[in-house]
Amino acid sequence: MDPTATPSPLDGVRVLDLAGPMGQYATKLLGDLGADVIKVEPPGGDPWRAVGPFYRDDPDREKSLLWWSWNTSKRSITLDIATADGRALLVELSRRADVLVETFPPGFLEGLGVGYSRLRGGNPGLIYCSVTGFGLEGPHAHWLAHDLLGIAMSGIMHLAGYPDRAPVRPPGFQGFLSASIQAAQGILIALYGRENGGPGQLVEVSMQEALSLAQETAMQTYDMRKEVRGRQGDVHLLPGVGTYECADGYVYSMVGVPGFGAPWSVLGQWMDENGMAEDLMADQWQTLLANINLRELTALWSQPDKLAAMMQKFQHVDSVLRRFYKSKSKRELYEEGQGRRLLIGPVNSPRDLIENRQLEAREYFQHVHHDELDATVVYPG
Repeated sequence: MDPTATPSPLDGVRVLDLAGPMGQYATKLLGDLGADVIKVEPPGGDPWRAVGPFYRDDPDREKSLLWWSWNTSKRSITLDIATADGRALLVELSRRADVLVETFPPGFLEGLGVGYSRLRGGNPGLIYCSVTGFGLEGPHAHWLAHDLLGIAMSGIMHLAGYPDRAPVRPPGFQGFLSASIQAAQGILIALYGRENGGPGQLVEVSMQEALSLAQETAMQTYDMRKEVRGRQGDVHLLPGVGTYECADGYVYSMVGVPGFGAPWSVLGQWMDENGMAEDLMADQWQTLLANINLRELTALWSQPDKLAAMMQKFQHVDSVLRRFYKSKSKRELYEEGQGRRLLIGPVNSPRDLIENRQLEAREYFQHVHHDELDATVVYPG
């Protein structure tokens, strides 16, 4: 190691990774922070290697892009815990480890004699992290759970999609990722406690509970108003807030929300400079837009007639704004908006991200050479 190099936060920490997809991102995060992560795979390799997409669409277990992205910064070994020799080796490895992460059903490793109670006996400082669908106890503890089930049972899916359609699955494996992020946080806290004189400990993560944290204001809405939040889709409750089509794609606009960026008058002036403000510079509209108050608007939910009248006015403003946004590219809206302190951001495609000047300047994308492919692959940072 270069003695002049800045040490990583987890230099010297060894992690045994026995996790399936519910916990693999957690160990990747620890590896990215400098930990020595040893991926323990069964004979034939981890089943997640067979999940695509694959490098150049070649369905090879050595070319899973999903596997690659969740298992950077790791070393890999093969170990068969179904055999006595494999279990003995796992016990020996655990004595020299700081952290162990596993995603087996509750009690599975204990039944094999290599659970937390056994391993901590040989290593009192071991931080043992169990990531499961519903936790280690309770009536659902032994129920099967995949990413999609976790998203559905946590309440997240109830909020995803449009109000006139069935719920939709959010993109990606958000259940697995959410559980992994909570696991990584719990492990870091346990490492900090051990560093300050505490013992090793069991870190337990439930995917359902990890996802339930991500319901935005659904819980508060019920607590304060006794209302169950539903799917809203891309409803423009306020003019200037939501997704808008532009000349070459879409932008997300968040203009006029008190406390966030420049007020609506700045956007109106920009539209007027381009000859596209139409009638919005008239006093009645300027007064309306200058006095948007979320507290008063929320109160109108109990006054349907007044709410309908207000929403009709907002729809007129929104229709004028849509025509303005449609006339410009997302880059122009973003960069010109930034100059005016307006919160307008492009809805980026994967190509947009690869070509993003900010990410490039920060060297976010890493080029990793794969000797077995004789090729270099671009990874997110």
